[in-house]
Amino acid sequence: VQLQASGGGLVQAGDSLRLTCAASGRTVSTSGMGWFRQAPGKEREFVAGISTSGGGKYYGAFVKGRFTISRDNAENTVYLQMNSLKPEDTAVYYCAAGVSDSGSPWSRYESWGQGTLVTVSS
Repeated sequence: VQLQASGGGLVQAGDSLRLTCAASGRTVSTSGMGWFRQAPGKEREFVAGISTSGGGKYYGAFVKGRFTISRDNAENTVYLQMNSLKPEDTAVYYCAAGVSDSGSPWSRYESWGQGTLVTVSS
């Protein structure tokens, strides 16, 4: 599967962005999907994950209700709505397809997109 993340950009603190992960090559409707991010000089961290049905959602502790993950299996697409962005959210955001259906942060993710850069200015 090929994953294409888009929607990043330069925004100010407090603004919103919606990231999109478009999958091609095969359906991801049977895969739990996740969003991760990596800031300069830091390790990659889990942002959000969603189960195949969309009924199960997981978020990193730092999200604190600001982000919402969703998916449209008919469109083979996963979204990450990010509100109240902070400068510390600045990172490259990646989407990934998991080997399980859960989308949990403990799953193994086998397919990764190229990432989209989110920059939040103060």
